[in-house]
Amino acid sequence: MLVMGVDPGSIVTGYGLVKKDGNRLTYVGGGDISFPKSWPFYLRVHGIFKSLIDIMQEYNPEEMSIEDVFFSKNVKSALKIGHARGAALVAAIQCNLKVFEYSPLQIKQSVVGYGRATKEQVSDMVKIILKLDIQLSFDASDALAMAICHQNWVKFDNIHR
Repeated sequence: MLVMGVDPGSIVTGYGLVKKDGNRLTYVGGGDISFPKSWPFYLRVHGIFKSLIDIMQEYNPEEMSIEDVFFSKNVKSALKIGHARGAALVAAIQCNLKVFEYSPLQIKQSVVGYGRATKEQVSDMVKIILKLDIQLSFDASDALAMAICHQNWVKFDNIHR
């Protein structure tokens, strides 16, 4: 099964694709979606949507995992992330992907074993789990962590299938 993880952001949106064959997880692809900060926000959100559609159509993942809504002290930032998250959700629905949401704590526990792990620890574990020797942005490694988290959870939770 091929899962796409998405780490939505108003400046940079990370994506990562992880395939599972038996108990083996394989890196299929990943990267960042970003546009100039000088662009109006609504154009960046539309760009996120269009870019995710293109990636989904290229790789044909079956499911998407995304970080669940979280609370933030900065309301303006949280709203912008929510817009990017909405663009990802609508893209997934348009491409007929099943969507699964995980909390930051669940994602970090699944990948690192510790719910308060740093971005560096998550990135390092993603590279170890997927046997990667490439440099990943934190956004791409977070997205891959979401895909890994989902791949780990589906073996325990077959309710959604």
